[in-house]
Amino acid sequence: MTAVRPERPVRAVLFDLDGTLVDSRADIALSVNHTLTALGFASLPVETVQRYVGDGVRQLLTRSAGALDAATMERALGVFLPHYLAHCVDTTRLYPGVRETLDGLADRKLAVITNKPAAHTEKTLAAVGLTARFPVVFAGDSLPHKKPRPEPLWEALRRMETSPAEALMVGDSRIDIDAARAAGVRVAAVTYGFRPKDELAAASPDFLLNRFDQLMEVVR
Repeated sequence: MTAVRPERPVRAVLFDLDGTLVDSRADIALSVNHTLTALGFASLPVETVQRYVGDGVRQLLTRSAGALDAATMERALGVFLPHYLAHCVDTTRLYPGVRETLDGLADRKLAVITNKPAAHTEKTLAAVGLTARFPVVFAGDSLPHKKPRPEPLWEALRRMETSPAEALMVGDSRIDIDAARAAGVRVAAVTYGFRPKDELAAASPDFLLNRFDQLMEVVR
């Protein structure tokens, strides 16, 4: 872990979902490749698909298939969304240390801020037993804007009655870092997720975490 302890106490922690709390790459890749095949494209390795995750479904499909016209995008969404809803928790699991660390943060306010669609987010949280841990959840279709815009973070903090200066965002991508910066929130980037460590370090997060349980050192 790098960087120093935060200057202000952390009262609220905002978490990304995919690549941060859960390893969902295989299930996402399964549905992406199902969609690509339906559209006549070649399938992609899981390692390639995971690099495309984070900006929402439309960007995921665009990066996987290339630029799509409006009609083809709607067809792709019509294939991907129901298939992924049916298979989004086939193999998805919590990363090591997540449940225990969240137990240790029981006295803090917790939220999930993800660009994953709400239906898929809710099913994923339920499957891994985290629904009750997160009374505040903002998905990619919860508001008019999603990460890297700051609005989902601000709205979560408003509901939790916490200022940005007393919050920490935890994610695995540049999108999470940019959203936190835009919202005036400190940010910890996890290096075990969907993006390489050097890419995250280049974005200069306040903290780099090699394991999820290192979050306790930051918060405490």
